[in-house]
Amino acid sequence: MPRRRRGSGTRSRRRYRSPGGPLPLRDRDQELRTLSRAPEPRWVAGAEELAELVEELQGADLYAIDTEFHRERTYAPHVALVQVGWAGGVALIDAQAVDLAPLARVVGGRGEVVAHAADQDLGVLRHACGTVPARLFDTQLAAGFLGLSSPSLASLVERFVGVRLPKGDRLSDWTLRPLTAAQCAYAAADVAHLLEARGAIRAELERRGRLSWAEEECRLLLARIREPQDPATAWWRMKDARSLRGPARGVAQEVAAWRERRAATLDVPPRFVLPDLALGSIAHRPPRASADLASVRGLDARHLKPRHVSELLDAISAGLELPATALRLPPVDEVDRGHRPAVALAAAWVSQLAADLEIDAALLATRADLQALLRGDADARLSRGWRAELVGEPVRRLAAGEGALAFDGRGGLVIEARSGRAISSR
Repeated sequence: MPRRRRGSGTRSRRRYRSPGGPLPLRDRDQELRTLSRAPEPRWVAGAEELAELVEELQGADLYAIDTEFHRERTYAPHVALVQVGWAGGVALIDAQAVDLAPLARVVGGRGEVVAHAADQDLGVLRHACGTVPARLFDTQLAAGFLGLSSPSLASLVERFVGVRLPKGDRLSDWTLRPLTAAQCAYAAADVAHLLEARGAIRAELERRGRLSWAEEECRLLLARIREPQDPATAWWRMKDARSLRGPARGVAQEVAAWRERRAATLDVPPRFVLPDLALGSIAHRPPRASADLASVRGLDARHLKPRHVSELLDAISAGLELPATALRLPPVDEVDRGHRPAVALAAAWVSQLAADLEIDAALLATRADLQALLRGDADARLSRGWRAELVGEPVRRLAAGEGALAFDGRGGLVIEARSGRAISSR
């Protein structure tokens, strides 16, 4: 689905002279720009203009970034527009007119990137210019430590900056040129107020003693973005991956990995190479010869070209012969039967704790986090960092029988030291 966001400001007062630049403002567009308090952005559509912008941004300690991209019919996201906001203003970079590679000097530099719901944008930037930031402040993620659960950019800016962003068409086609003035105003507003919002959120986090928590989460997000996707784990996305047994697992792993690599080579979505239904059918009943492929559900003539058939059959054979040591199993998401009541009780307490502390419950602990802790996983999120003391240790003591979950008399839940004295039912 195409994405759309917002920003503004600029030091350079260049008007939109590029043939790919926006159309003139209409009265309604001018009203929307006033509403968002966004000055006119700089339009960057040439190598020289981008070089000037990069030179300017390299001196910025802090800058906001956002992207507009499409990936409905491609394997990798195809970026159409990059928005950048900094103390000197806002720029809109036409990614269809200029190579974004020089941006690597900025993105990989010393400045801190400010973004909202940054995971997709950082993935786009990694693909477009080959790097991700060293430092990040994700306003959506950070706001979760103030009790806001996945707030939209518009609601966050209105709450912390006092500015109402203009509404736009989230299905806008950002590949069309020229962009309208309304599109540019919407895109610019995505970064125009992020630095101010970051300052307000950061100050409140510091006041509550939670700034280090948010910074740690931003570092973890960056670490996940840096990890390249392994084709051998692509089969984990299958709907019934965890229910597969025996040779079906190896077939699913090898065929899904072949599909992933083929899709990347052709730059098409994996389902264009082999539909999900066909992948599942092959895993459950692996065909051994090309004649058997005709009976596979989800396959049709476009998937049965000679070269594809040969590669697919080779992948199936490799999967059937895959040694157990080469099998990449999905992460376990269950606990033993004896710990299931503890997970249920702990989840109820986490919800209460999140409400009491005004923190998004998903940031404190998910059900998977609780399961990982009680299983004793070495990399359990609740066994390290600030979560270990706040959540991990109380839950561990609860499961070990050292603590008890109780009502506090005001409708809330608390974990207390267990007295060992049972209350009589008579």
